[in-house]
Amino acid sequence: MKDRIEAPAVMSWKWLVAIIAFLALSRCLPHPPNFTPLAAMSLLSGAFLRDWRLALIIPLGAMLLSDLYLGLHNSMLFVYAAMASIVIFSRYGLRRVSLFRLTSASVLSAVWFFLLTNFGAWLGHETYAPSLNGLMQAYVAGIPFFRNTLLSSVLFTLLAYLALFTAVRWQRSRTEVV
Repeated sequence: MKDRIEAPAVMSWKWLVAIIAFLALSRCLPHPPNFTPLAAMSLLSGAFLRDWRLALIIPLGAMLLSDLYLGLHNSMLFVYAAMASIVIFSRYGLRRVSLFRLTSASVLSAVWFFLLTNFGAWLGHETYAPSLNGLMQAYVAGIPFFRNTLLSSVLFTLLAYLALFTAVRWQRSRTEVV
């Protein structure tokens, strides 16, 4: 069995949008801190949506809608910047998608998300001194949340990939039968 989807040309973009919408809605369910599908939404959009505008708009729009429901926060700029940069990275870094590449990308995305959002926490909170020491304190304070960021990044990415892979196979089987 192949472990990659050959499918952006074959599959309907509606499958991907449905999966991303489901991931965004899952943010509204009770969950542990930082256990969210942000990286999965961004990675899949960048890797599989042909139109780069849609690749950015769909996950960021889904994120905004869920943030409007959950509440806006002062570090949104850094969260959205991390998501947008993950979309861009996956668009160019995942030209050929496989389980290994997608898993690796989800780990790198979690690390990047941690670095960028904790940098934003350092800039945006008076708790941290405006110095290298203050920046290090912000990163140390974020470590307890990183485990959930990493686990959820890999888990949601692989589950979403599996759902997309299954949808593509199902769609192919329907078109072959007809």
